[in-house]
Amino acid sequence: MIEAVGTLIALMGRGGIHELDLSFADVTIRLRGQPVNGGANTTIEVAPVVLDAPVTEAVVEPLATIAAPMIGTFYASPAPGEPPFVRVGDYVDVGQTIGIIEAMKIMNEIAADHAGVVREVLIATGQAVEYGSPLLRVATEATVIA
Repeated sequence: MIEAVGTLIALMGRGGIHELDLSFADVTIRLRGQPVNGGANTTIEVAPVVLDAPVTEAVVEPLATIAAPMIGTFYASPAPGEPPFVRVGDYVDVGQTIGIIEAMKIMNEIAADHAGVVREVLIATGQAVEYGSPLLRVATEATVIA
């Protein structure tokens, strides 16, 4: 996997790409380069990568999915026109309200069952959900692997 990351970095430099996000299984890879001239030019500077050099560690950000505990209609905010309970980049604690599911005209606050930084909001407000429907993905912690 480390060799694949090195290859991606090299391709980014040649292709003028300064941001790349990849997710597969439980692994998320986020690569960021620095645009030359404050972003005015699409060419970027990327540190040279030697693919044959031994790599001693990599950072893996495990993602946990917070799922709907019931069937109903999901609402991201407490009322129309109000800000959502959580946004991408927010830190959530276990037990913190992340949304509301309306079931049989009863509004049920949905609490986070994982703590971490919100990386993805997977559902739109007003969308119907079933038991187990994924609502959010949170980064639980960054882990360094050797």
